[in-house]
Amino acid sequence: MDESTHIALRDVIPDDLPVFFEHQREPEANEMAAFPPRERDAFTAHWDKILPDDTKITKTVLADGRVAGNIGSWEEHGRREVGYWIGKEFWGRGVATTALRLFLDLVTTRPLYAYAAKHNVASIRVLEKCGFTPAPIEDADDDEVLLKLEA
Repeated sequence: MDESTHIALRDVIPDDLPVFFEHQREPEANEMAAFPPRERDAFTAHWDKILPDDTKITKTVLADGRVAGNIGSWEEHGRREVGYWIGKEFWGRGVATTALRLFLDLVTTRPLYAYAAKHNVASIRVLEKCGFTPAPIEDADDDEVLLKLEA
């Protein structure tokens, strides 16, 4: 990571949502995540559901004070999962790795799981740098991998 870049996490505020919306519309990011963009109404409905839910932990990722993305954790399939979305302009600078490390200090539940598209080598590498290892997937989707953080 560029040592001069300061990464921080904070609670999501309404002004972050338009930035998140644009991040999730970026075609290369959609391809990397193997996840289609949401239209504005669906995006808004998604966040309206997430933010008031106390079982979900969601933070804004800041890089030098700028909104760089978001990171969150939720219960699904009987386990706690984590996921993140970093704006393309912040890729390749260690933002995701640092943000995930900071987030793992906040979310101490273990094991913790994360899915990644098989072709998203950068995201898999971020997870591995933070201690995640491959885990078997029941009802596996051939296009994704599951990683697990034990401790």
